[in-house]
Amino acid sequence: MTTSLPSEIIADILIRLPVKDLLRYRCVSKPWCSLIDSPDFIKRHLNHSKETYSNAGLVLNWSDIYWVDLDNLNSVVELNHPIDFEGGTEVLGSCNGLLVLFNSYDDVALWNPFTKRYRNLPNTELEFAGKDFCICQYIIYGFGYDPIHDDYKLIRLVQYIGDEDDSFDSEVKVYSLKTKSWKRIEDFPYYLCYKNAYGVLVDNALHWVVSRKPESDVSNLIGAFDIVSEEYYVVPQPDFVDCDFHMTLNVLGSCLCLIANYTSDQSSYFWETKADRIDIWVMKEYGVKESWTKLYSMVQSDEISSFGYVYPVTYLKPRGNKILMDQDSKKFILYDLERNKAENVMIPGMPNQFDECVCLQSLVGLGGRDGEISGKKAEKLRRKRKLKKKLKRKEEEVAKKDDFLSKGFKLVL
Repeated sequence: MTTSLPSEIIADILIRLPVKDLLRYRCVSKPWCSLIDSPDFIKRHLNHSKETYSNAGLVLNWSDIYWVDLDNLNSVVELNHPIDFEGGTEVLGSCNGLLVLFNSYDDVALWNPFTKRYRNLPNTELEFAGKDFCICQYIIYGFGYDPIHDDYKLIRLVQYIGDEDDSFDSEVKVYSLKTKSWKRIEDFPYYLCYKNAYGVLVDNALHWVVSRKPESDVSNLIGAFDIVSEEYYVVPQPDFVDCDFHMTLNVLGSCLCLIANYTSDQSSYFWETKADRIDIWVMKEYGVKESWTKLYSMVQSDEISSFGYVYPVTYLKPRGNKILMDQDSKKFILYDLERNKAENVMIPGMPNQFDECVCLQSLVGLGGRDGEISGKKAEKLRRKRKLKKKLKRKEEEVAKKDDFLSKGFKLVL
């Protein structure tokens, strides 16, 4: 196929298209295939999607994984992911179109759901051997991009809770997509307040709600991990008038977002209570305390039924006036900042319960062809892995039974 258009104009047109179309257009000609596969084009396409907030959607996750296009919000599409198993698959993070998947057998994989390619991550053992700590442990993940080293990194943070209320320790490892390996880094110096909260990615750093020690009376802090330098620090908070609230974090329009959940019932976890008021704060200039701005407050109303928590998910368009919000992980609300009103969002095919993350469609690869697996081959390997683990469980059951009998015990049938 020939064309009279210069290659620069062709590339400028193609970066505006969704990934599905680009994958089809790779078959037009060898020059088009080489262009679409080139690292420079992949970065330009990704940057254009970020700047225009195009090719964006929500990944919904609750055992199964679904996709919702943010341009229309009129349908839910189930995604055929590569490491499915009986216990379901969890999405641990999203960055530049890549998702981190985790299943009940501790399989971890990086996956681009739009190119249908993924990479299984190697297992890494727990190294911590502190005798003064009990078995109870929290395993938290965070995922992001290191622009200085052009590397994607997955952080695994394991926290050990001591027998005493004020004792804890941690073990932190980082997986580098560039080196295809894990490494141990300095321990996390803060106590994680929520065991199921994954790192919130803002300005090349991951963020969690933390405290100095368990059962601390001190107000919760925002602990951060710099993906580039691999160092920890605390992010300054706003000067609150009333500090008696439950704090959670998210990202909103590339800004760090703080959600203050005020409730009169302090007897249980905040997600089990009904909120009296929720304040939404955004840090407009990262790291600058004075840039914290209270975006709006939300209270119970006729439009919104009684809720335990509500937090913002995304603007429908960059710098838009409407914010899509998650209510109790059961439904979405559309909040209009100008009119200060909220309305329910009904999307056909929604699961009854879900977690969500914003995801951009992209062509981002996984560090070369070596280790990447196509969707069809991934399905075959998934079935093979499932059968292998099933046989392994049976072998373990037989071994336990033989060990039981060898000790002189009798089975009573």
